[in-house]
Amino acid sequence: MKLHSDGVSSGRHRITAYGSGFVTVNETTFTSTLLVGQDALATDFAERGPDDLSTATIERIREQDPEVVIIGTGSRHVFPAREILAPLTFSGIGVEVMSTSAACRTYNILSVEGRRVVALLLPID
Repeated sequence: MKLHSDGVSSGRHRITAYGSGFVTVNETTFTSTLLVGQDALATDFAERGPDDLSTATIERIREQDPEVVIIGTGSRHVFPAREILAPLTFSGIGVEVMSTSAACRTYNILSVEGRRVVALLLPID
């Protein structure tokens, strides 16, 4: 699905398209797990599914100092293990888990609202 830019958030990372096997951020296409925030972009993750999430990845997310974390779990909405997400919730960070396509749309909405949001987007199968 192609998303149209509203031009509001110049200089920030915006998800401009997504589909099976890819997410496009600011017109650059990525085919692996992706961490995106307004000022953060990383692709060096081994995780391919929700069961692969590691405490090291969660700590990298926490270092971004988000108020909300969105985890896109691929083509289906699958909750990761509670103990993996615990460091975020114990830090007072809101965590939302959803399919990656829903996560892409939600990230853009929260970003435009000026929220400190970070999304970890697992590939859509």
